[in-house]
Amino acid sequence: MAQPLSSEKPSDLPVISEQRILIPNKYGEKLAGVLHQTGSKKLVILCHGFRASKEDNIIVNLTASLTSQGISTFSFDFAGNGESEGEFQYGNYCREADDLRAVISYLSEQKHEIAAIIGHSKGGNVVLLYASMYHDVPIVINCSGRFALDRGIEGRLGKEFMQRIKRDGFIDVKDKTGKIEYRVTEDSLMDRLSTDMHAASLSIDKECRVFTIHGSEDEIIPVEDALEFAKLIPNHKLHIVEGANHCYSAHQQELASLVVDFLKSNQVGDAS
Repeated sequence: MAQPLSSEKPSDLPVISEQRILIPNKYGEKLAGVLHQTGSKKLVILCHGFRASKEDNIIVNLTASLTSQGISTFSFDFAGNGESEGEFQYGNYCREADDLRAVISYLSEQKHEIAAIIGHSKGGNVVLLYASMYHDVPIVINCSGRFALDRGIEGRLGKEFMQRIKRDGFIDVKDKTGKIEYRVTEDSLMDRLSTDMHAASLSIDKECRVFTIHGSEDEIIPVEDALEFAKLIPNHKLHIVEGANHCYSAHQQELASLVVDFLKSNQVGDAS
């Protein structure tokens, strides 16, 4: 059973209430989240990226922009991240889709209408995977998700990563001081390599409206990945943010405006 962490929090905007909630996933781990209610029954769920959390700048700024427009939001930490229980894992794409499933099921039981799911980076992959599996959310917004999951690994794990992980069974990723940040196991690496975004893209219902946003100067995930999603997803809109990097460092307001405008054009907004 989900447990509220605190009651309504005073706010400069009295129409917005904030509630911290714990929601159990299918593995018995409690996922920590924050519900921002504006009075609208329609709710948008926000999903963070790799080794991030609900406190990530993109998630916080999107929450502020959405709630200022009368749109209720829920953001949470995937298992093993932020304040949620569980152990961090390198792959976990489908398991994080399971976490999102637990969140959506709980909030739906509480009579919220899930209007959209939004994810940044790895969270973009998770919302697309969710849409390919469950077909119960009408709008999906993918901000800088990766299409080719076999790319980008060498930059994080080093050259000959496959030989090393076959030999040792794991690779410890260290920071610049030599401190271990996290361990990549062979199972978690294979989880990532076996996650097929091509098949997932083709499995999304044509009734589901998908919006991909990607920075033209993304240094983590090439903009070409966004073009691949655009080719395959049936009901898809693409917007390239000129000059934006992976975290939209100088383009937070533009990102928020794109998200809000797309939701409002699809009847998610202050009149809902």
